[in-house]
Amino acid sequence: MRLLIIIPCLNEEKNLGDVIRKIPKSIKGISEVKILVVDDGSTDGTANIARAFGVELVQNVYNMGLGVTFDKGLQYAIENDFDIMVNIDGDGQFASEDVVRLLEPIQNSEADFVTGSRFINKSYYPKMPLIKFWGNKMMTHLINKLVARKFYDVSCGFRAYSKEALLSLNLQGEFTYTQEAFLNLAFKRLKIKEVPIKVKYSADRRSRIAPNIFTYGLRSARIILRTYRDYKPLSFFAGIGDFFFLIALFFESILLFTYLTRGSFTPHIWSGFIGGIFLFVSIVFFVIGILADMNDRIRLNQEKILYYVRKQKINRKS
Repeated sequence: MRLLIIIPCLNEEKNLGDVIRKIPKSIKGISEVKILVVDDGSTDGTANIARAFGVELVQNVYNMGLGVTFDKGLQYAIENDFDIMVNIDGDGQFASEDVVRLLEPIQNSEADFVTGSRFINKSYYPKMPLIKFWGNKMMTHLINKLVARKFYDVSCGFRAYSKEALLSLNLQGEFTYTQEAFLNLAFKRLKIKEVPIKVKYSADRRSRIAPNIFTYGLRSARIILRTYRDYKPLSFFAGIGDFFFLIALFFESILLFTYLTRGSFTPHIWSGFIGGIFLFVSIVFFVIGILADMNDRIRLNQEKILYYVRKQKINRKS
């Protein structure tokens, strides 16, 4: 099996060397270990560090976002017919030696997608700011609700993908990839496994992705909702329709109560008009949901076509 390890980077000249140096170069059951650094428009010496270690380097002409950077590594893995891909951050917070632990479930055919988990084992809980800890917990809770499965960490940047997962992934987000990839593979019913890992956090470390936890949360939530809308459109729009229907029901109940107690719609006839408006909006969202669900069948067929096109290209090369 051929393994590609991608390291998305943005201004990581201080830590990148250690990350590359500690990656195992010989792994049982792996015939080739190749390292690819994807530099997201760094302004420091990140690219020079990658060149000094002699690893493959892809550079964005400017900062395009973690989602785009990860997708470039993904396309490289597919086009060059790698059997497994691992992504690890270039900031040194993950132990490069743990690559072996992430590979085992895939090598043993127990999983298609393996993610490092910082929270599945309480003794491994990282020393991170409380707001980040609860932010991760809330994001995980949201993903669990959407996929109706139990996970502990959906935002970890240390993961392994089988060839099946690589061929199945189809990502759109520019800001980040972590939650979208989770949803994408979970909705496609691929086997997902979490492996407990220890993480090192530096007190003076500042996120390269977003200036603060609130910005990160809002932008990540937008990607999650878009992904859910695309894969579960009927549930998404029906949920909005239900919300407006409840409001309509509230105003119409005022009108009904007035009629039953006074024998007349006066003086709350206004509530009937407002309830009617919200009822109309509710129906509109239900109709949109039905149409979107029909369109979802087209998207599923397109993703199947993309899967087989990728597979055919690999077969031709081999």
